[in-house]
Amino acid sequence: MALFPKRVKYRKSQRGRRKGVAMTGSTMSFGEYGLQCLENGWIKNTQIEAARVVISRHLKGGGKAWIRIFPDKPVSKKPAETRMGKGKGMTDHWVAVIKRGRILFEVEGLPESVAKEAMRLASSKLPLRTKFVARSKVAA
Repeated sequence: MALFPKRVKYRKSQRGRRKGVAMTGSTMSFGEYGLQCLENGWIKNTQIEAARVVISRHLKGGGKAWIRIFPDKPVSKKPAETRMGKGKGMTDHWVAVIKRGRILFEVEGLPESVAKEAMRLASSKLPLRTKFVARSKVAA
């Protein structure tokens, strides 16, 4: 499953700044348990896919998982041993820009211990520090 946009307005983008706190995507929306990021940075499409595979394998067909991030930023790279100048390199990979507080993955329909282990395994595939979060149970 390749994670990148079908089409984009501009083929190449500037790097931008990695600072600030997530305003959107910082609360649990779908599942009971989630994985929240504690740092700012980029996560590659291959890293997201690796974490998704680990989560789905650990669920063993039970429960449901959501990916809350999508890699929509192209990162370009020039070939090795290329002289300076001659323009910007071609797109090498795609990244999702992550701000701290962002929920990366959510799961539901399984015990907390299983969800915690699935998120721990997924966290080991990611380059940023994360923490396990549970939706606060509100008694109605």
